[in-house]
Amino acid sequence: MVRVQALTVVPGVAQSARLESVAYAVGDAEGVQLSTLSVGICGTDAEIIAGKYGWAPPGKGRLVLGHECVAQVHKGAQGYLQGEFVVPIVRRPDPLPCASCAVGEWDMCRNGGYTEHGIKLLDGFCAEQLTVNGNFLVRVPPEIGMLGVLVEPASVVAKAWEHIDRIGNRTHWEPRRVLITGAGPIGLLAALLGTQRNLEVCVFDRADTGAKPALTRQLGAEYFCNGLEKLLTREPPDIVIECTGADELVLDVMRFNAPGAVTCLLGVSAAGRSKAVDVGALNRTLVLENDVIFGSVNANRRHYDQAVAALGQADPEWLHKLITRRVSLGQWHAGFERQSDDIKVVIDVAS
Repeated sequence: MVRVQALTVVPGVAQSARLESVAYAVGDAEGVQLSTLSVGICGTDAEIIAGKYGWAPPGKGRLVLGHECVAQVHKGAQGYLQGEFVVPIVRRPDPLPCASCAVGEWDMCRNGGYTEHGIKLLDGFCAEQLTVNGNFLVRVPPEIGMLGVLVEPASVVAKAWEHIDRIGNRTHWEPRRVLITGAGPIGLLAALLGTQRNLEVCVFDRADTGAKPALTRQLGAEYFCNGLEKLLTREPPDIVIECTGADELVLDVMRFNAPGAVTCLLGVSAAGRSKAVDVGALNRTLVLENDVIFGSVNANRRHYDQAVAALGQADPEWLHKLITRRVSLGQWHAGFERQSDDIKVVIDVAS
């Protein structure tokens, strides 16, 4: 056993996060020893720190945070060579398993028996060293390297696009225009994959200046910060990817889209808020126009592989700009202090 620095939290207890020394097994016969390079911060991490989410591993009071990670192999094992860049997969299948987990579709677990690193019952990756089963590692080419910290969020987007394509292909399918609401990391990565599909991409976000409009336009996509209803009704998109979880936006993209449109909800809305909605009118529109609305979360191995391929096709300079701020492990708290121009904030674990 060795002791390493890790960012931990007591799930359910607000502001209990701290940097501390924890024990990690090194030399596990079923694991590959990794040196963590960087860990991305996302909204789920912020919710866990706020005490709203998360479950510690069995028998432990604290949970190691972090699920967006890029690391290097510290000691070769299970076919992995020292120095290789890798990304650990977040979700693990239900040990029973359910029918989906049994075939590697753990992102579609039917009974909720899955576990997730840094979120649900498994320690996360925001620690100096890790030991991870090689069956749950994804290789990252050297040319992507440290940008591998974007693989996990890109895998969520890759899954969404895969399911959009599958649903669309239920019939004659020639999508032309996609609308993405939200220009955070997920929204901009969704826009990246949309442009790689040669679609007309529109991104809607509240920010009217800064990196978000610039990064969108560098992709060759359109950017809007007002007039969503007009945008939806003027040229109704064939595909909508909703990445904000904002109540009004969710309702608008459900009500105003093209006949036969596919709408994917990636943003998670806060519970406890109510809106007056004409359910009958909404139902009538969805049925008479053959619309599809579906939710998507997490990813399985093939989506990670798709994410690596998509990042490999992207302009590295554009990807670097997506990471707007880096903080050291010792200054982790600064990463959770939201700044107006943040897109993706990363904790650099390696000194």
